[in-house]
Amino acid sequence: MKKSDIHFTVELDTQNVPDKIYWDATDNPNEGLSDTRAIAISIWDHYHQGTLKMDLWTKDMEVLDMKRFVIEIMDGLASTVESATGDEHMARDIMSLCQVLSRRVKEEMKQQQQP
Repeated sequence: MKKSDIHFTVELDTQNVPDKIYWDATDNPNEGLSDTRAIAISIWDHYHQGTLKMDLWTKDMEVLDMKRFVIEIMDGLASTVESATGDEHMARDIMSLCQVLSRRVKEEMKQQQQP
């Protein structure tokens, strides 16, 4: 049986706020640790019938990048729900919301670029 490991290393500042986040995985195409500014992990707890979540981001994560990150996570979840459950309607609803949110973020980006 093949085994795959994923490791995260989080460096915290004196107030326990993530300063740096590193990750590595068995199938990581990069050599050694890779740095990132945000991670979002969800785990299904079948014993308690609920989701355990861990969302971390560094001080360097830009607000608009965080919004884009969340939208891309949601878009990925749309694909996941369709392939895992076959529920095309739910997948389309999630994708539609992602499109609305993407337009809002693009507008915010345009407003920030204006002098």
